[in-house]
Amino acid sequence: MSFETRISIENLNLFYGEFHALKNVCLQVPKNNVTALIGPSGCGKSTLLRCINRMNDLIDGVRMEGRIVIDEQNILTPGTDVVALRKNVGMVFQRPNVFDQSILNNLKFGLRIHRQMRSKNETKDLIQKCLEDVGLWDVLKDQLRKNARELSLEQQQRLCIARVLLLKPEIILLDEPCSALDPIATLHIEELLRVLRERYTMVIVTHNMQQAARASDYTGFMYMGQLVEFGVTREIFTAPRQELTENYITGHFG
Repeated sequence: MSFETRISIENLNLFYGEFHALKNVCLQVPKNNVTALIGPSGCGKSTLLRCINRMNDLIDGVRMEGRIVIDEQNILTPGTDVVALRKNVGMVFQRPNVFDQSILNNLKFGLRIHRQMRSKNETKDLIQKCLEDVGLWDVLKDQLRKNARELSLEQQQRLCIARVLLLKPEIILLDEPCSALDPIATLHIEELLRVLRERYTMVIVTHNMQQAARASDYTGFMYMGQLVEFGVTREIFTAPRQELTENYITGHFG
C-alpha cells in the first residue's frame, strides 16, 4: 500500500481501569480517504475512534499508552490543546445530536463555542457553503428558523455533519452515523462521504459490512481489542490475508 499518512497510531494501548481494551494497535490512516473500522460488538472500534480526538478522556479511569501522531504532534502528550484538537478532528455520532433550537442556532453553536463568529455576512456565506456541501441548502435556505428536531433523521445527520464542517476540520470521525437511518437515507449519507473525502480524511466505524465495502477506500478489521488486518477495502473483502478476517466477513461469527 502506498499513500500519504494523515494519522499515525503507534503501539496504542488503552485501559478502562484494569480492563485492557486496546492492545498494541498500529495503524496508518491515509489522507483524503474514507477508512472503515469493522468487527464484532465490543472489539474496540469506537474506543479506537474516540482516541483520535481524545473523547475517551471524558471517561473516569481511562489510561492510554503509545502514540497518535497528527501534524507531527503526539496528541496523547499531556500538553496537548484538546479543545483545538477536537476542532481539527470533528466527530459525528451514532444518532443525530441536534439541539432543540433553530437550524441556524444549531449551526452557529460550534462557532460560538470556539469563538469563531465572524461578521454577519461572512457567517451567512460560511453557513450557506457548508449546507451546500451536505446537500441541504436548496431545501433549507428559507427554513433556517425552523426547529432542527422537525427535520427528518437523514436531514438531522446531514446538519450535524455541516456543523462539523463549519469549524473547518481536517479529519472527520463518524461513529456508526447511519445506524438510525433507513436504507435509502443510508445510501444518501454514503454518497455524501464519497464527495467529502476529496477534502477530508474520514474514519468511520460501522457494523454494516456492506456499508464498509461501498463507502470506504481502506478497511481495518478489529477483534478483541486488536487490529487484525488493514488494507485496501476491496482486497479485505475479496482476498483477506488473515483467516480470522475471512471468518468474520463470511459470517462465521459476529
